[in-house]
Amino acid sequence: MQLLGTTLLIAASLLLAYTHPVVAQESVPDSVVFEKNIEYTNPDDQHLQLNMARPKAGHGPFPAVVCIHGGGFRAGTRESFNTLCIQLAERGYVAVTVSYRLAPKYQFPAAVHDVKAAVRWLRANADKYQIDPDRIGTTGGSAGGHLTQFLGVTGGVKKFEGDGGNADFSSNVKCVVNFYGPSDFTKSYDASVDAAEVLPLFLGGNLQEQRHRHIESSPLYWVTPEAAPTLCIHGTNDKYVAHEQAVWLIDRLLASDVEAKLMTIEGGDHGFGKSPPEVKAEIENARFDFFAKHLQSDTTK
Repeated sequence: MQLLGTTLLIAASLLLAYTHPVVAQESVPDSVVFEKNIEYTNPDDQHLQLNMARPKAGHGPFPAVVCIHGGGFRAGTRESFNTLCIQLAERGYVAVTVSYRLAPKYQFPAAVHDVKAAVRWLRANADKYQIDPDRIGTTGGSAGGHLTQFLGVTGGVKKFEGDGGNADFSSNVKCVVNFYGPSDFTKSYDASVDAAEVLPLFLGGNLQEQRHRHIESSPLYWVTPEAAPTLCIHGTNDKYVAHEQAVWLIDRLLASDVEAKLMTIEGGDHGFGKSPPEVKAEIENARFDFFAKHLQSDTTK
């Protein structure tokens, strides 16, 4: 029974995470430096690490992107974004994919504290890695999309900073690319096949038991005019995070005078695994284009 439970958990995490193939070292192009297992913070003696890809040539400073994996807040690994980090490095970014503390042992806001610590770490080490601290963006999928969006809407909110180090540096991000991340947990239960299983583990109880924590952990309720420009990419046939979650978020951002765009994938499932190759290519190009606009153009400085 234990083996069966582990198998089911792994299968569920694969559905919840928008994953890229794990990178073998020999697949790293000559133009990129790829480093693994760099510790960026150590909450509760967890020694959290990141993998980094950066351009080998050029003097920088380079824009940076923080990639955050999915997995229902309780599974997934940073390795799933190794390929994306290398693709970003080939385009002139310093890109990192980060681990964070997982539920149920670590509940909200531990994961938020960790990804904010990762952004602060990049700024604290900007000179070492030739990073422009004023040009840091973020992207993630599913649970990682939620954490990515949380970074984008809670800049300067001290209660979510945690004590993960480099407190003198900001955790603000300049832009967000959010792949099917939930925005309002209070409306997740009736429109998701696994919210009733996942959210109590992350929030310490269901909606009736922990309603305030469901609200507090929902990016939708933290939107202000200071939120980061956001691109949401979401499929209309997503059974895990309803497409409406992205609609509500984009509408709230636009109403707050924040640049925001929703890229709707008609018939797209959670992870876009059933989408044809040309659609997947269009999705990735949209991510790269959004980062280029907000992190590489002359107007970003």
